[in-house]
Amino acid sequence: MSVHILGIRHHGPGSARNVKAFLEELQPDIVLIEGPPEADALLQWAGHEDLQPPVAILAYQPDHPQKACFYPFADFSPEWQAMLYAKQHRIHARFMDLPLAHVFGMENEDVAKAVTETADNHTANAVKRLHNNQNMGEAPALLPARDPISHLAAAAGYEDGERWWEHMFEYRMAQTAVFEAVNDAMTALREELPRKEDRKEQLREAWMRKCIRQAEKEMFQRIAVICGAWHGPALQNMPKQKDDNDLLKGLPKAKVECTWIPWTYSRLSYESGYGAGIPSPGWYEHIWEHPTDDGTRWMAGVAKLFREQQQDTSVAHVMEAVRLANALASLRHFARPGLEELNEATLAVLCNGESILMQLIRDELIVRNRIGKVPLEVPTPPLQADIAKWQKKLRLPQTADFKDYILDLRKDTDLERSIFLHRLQLLDIHWGKRSDISGKGTFKEQWRLQWDPAFSIDIIEKGSWGNTVAEAATRYITNSAESTATLQQVCKMLASAIPAELPAVVEVLIHRINNLAAASGDVLQLMEVIPSLVNISRYGNVRKTDAALVNGITESMIGRICISLPAACTAVAEDAALALLDLFYAMNDAISLLQQAPLTSAWQETLQAISRNEQSAPMIAGYATRLLFDAKILEGDTLSKAFSVSMSVANPPALAAAWLEGFLRGSGTLLLLDDSLWGMVHHWVSQLENDIFIQVLPLLRRTFSNFTAPERKKLGDKVKNGGSSNSIKTTTSGGLDEERAARGIPVVMQLLGLDDSKLLADGA
Repeated sequence: MSVHILGIRHHGPGSARNVKAFLEELQPDIVLIEGPPEADALLQWAGHEDLQPPVAILAYQPDHPQKACFYPFADFSPEWQAMLYAKQHRIHARFMDLPLAHVFGMENEDVAKAVTETADNHTANAVKRLHNNQNMGEAPALLPARDPISHLAAAAGYEDGERWWEHMFEYRMAQTAVFEAVNDAMTALREELPRKEDRKEQLREAWMRKCIRQAEKEMFQRIAVICGAWHGPALQNMPKQKDDNDLLKGLPKAKVECTWIPWTYSRLSYESGYGAGIPSPGWYEHIWEHPTDDGTRWMAGVAKLFREQQQDTSVAHVMEAVRLANALASLRHFARPGLEELNEATLAVLCNGESILMQLIRDELIVRNRIGKVPLEVPTPPLQADIAKWQKKLRLPQTADFKDYILDLRKDTDLERSIFLHRLQLLDIHWGKRSDISGKGTFKEQWRLQWDPAFSIDIIEKGSWGNTVAEAATRYITNSAESTATLQQVCKMLASAIPAELPAVVEVLIHRINNLAAASGDVLQLMEVIPSLVNISRYGNVRKTDAALVNGITESMIGRICISLPAACTAVAEDAALALLDLFYAMNDAISLLQQAPLTSAWQETLQAISRNEQSAPMIAGYATRLLFDAKILEGDTLSKAFSVSMSVANPPALAAAWLEGFLRGSGTLLLLDDSLWGMVHHWVSQLENDIFIQVLPLLRRTFSNFTAPERKKLGDKVKNGGSSNSIKTTTSGGLDEERAARGIPVVMQLLGLDDSKLLADGA
């Protein structure tokens, strides 16, 4: 009976190659692998043709799905090669790490204890952060946070422990004797670097020893143990069994479930926050597949990538870069060039010293966007299985890189895709991000899809609402609507539910909107949601959805707005009036889109009441008058009279300026085309005393600054040319009062924000 401890790095082509060679030489009858024992049932899938790395074991707590842990594997992961060996040779394989049932149980106890001991808000926030940090954890890292490997690297003259490990182990061909050397090195490190006692690490190593003893008790003769290098000495030099049993006694438990999920190389990188991550998954895959490459294959891949990006790269470039990489390796006393030497050669020869192209190499080759594959037959939660079924049916594969789709809603398949993606968004699973698409009509949608393995957690969490996407979305949104007291938020839910084609949800949301609108006394809140409801009506028609339900509540809300709005426009501060103008614009546009005569008439009567009310905020009254003018309700003498009354010199200049700002909001074309309005504005400005003009100038400048540059230029030209015959006061002989005009030009130019001297020079 023999036990063989194989201390490895969790993801490394050299470690994986050494493990594979050692197992083939040893031919063990059981393999114990560092990993969660709850996932033992998943080992049977190793070697399945549809289980293609990178993949990960997802372990989670069913009653709290956000408490989860991932155990990723790539082709070059030693643990994965051990699983394949056991499957191919039909021998026993088990995971031997501390069960996650105990890990989650201890974390739950820690959170509960911290909550109990909370004495103030600061402590409560700390507990919340602790709770969040425990969620979505990764598999335990190979070595503690302070990497002891760096000490070995420093002794060998390396500044980087990662680089030392790569050249010592990952770049070497299969050498089964290396495990004894690794174990000796780790033993020395554990002796020379005393560390603070870590109870969790002690428990993990005690459980691993327990699993080894259990295998010995079951009379397995050749036991191979695959574990992180740091744990090797602790498993080889075992304490008394009683000590381990006492340490493991009375551990709390939590329910844990496991499944396989696809993983990506980007998530395997340590930049993603993965504790046992590696810097270059794509490079490691290359080493695994081409262990004898001297850099030629790698450089050929770089050249191919550059050519795809329309970068001129010749065979001579590749040959010169390979020679340079090998020369650098020789100068540094390396047997072969590593990634650093290849990158330096690429930068010098293929990139001509321009580092910007190195980012492309990093993304496409060094890290590489690659996603694994998991068989549909793997046991998964019902909702996850339903999503996978729809992805296959609609031909929407999970991809590590983004992929764009333009969906034509007139086609059945594209319509089903759109409905599916909208339902996922209702569940807050944002696999697809919708963007606007140019062109007329609303029968097209553009989506960008990019799969993130973390979506699996969201899917499991939402699985409590239903076993299918439609069922879960219906229950989830219904519950959210009942707990939401904001009318605008419920309207957003309705806008999302309409394209998801969930009639039951739509009915619930409309009923909720009706109740909230009836209880709301805030007319501004009602105005905020009208545009979205009108858009829902129009979009519903495209979706073959009966928009009558939405139209009914929209008409009711518009009626309430028309009744309450005039009173809401009185005693309004300037900043509030500016915000209200945007609501007026959106409301007017929405009613125009509805094209319903009774609603249009009611809205125009409301605008007239606001414009005539002396108590209305001047800016709002001016904008209401402008909307009536646009609708051709106020024209000719009626408009001139309203303008004259509001801009009369008898009114306080600040109020008149505010009214003018509202009337001219958004366009200076009125002043260009209507000479009578031009004359009124010119006459009012010219009558202002200097001190009063200085006071209202900022307001006037704000008004004219909203005009486009061409409009301001043409207004300046009109000032220069003296306006039309009826816009400026003339002399008794019928000629232009040039003296009066000369005084007015600088004033108007100043409020336009133009340099009159420059403008006159341009005209000359």
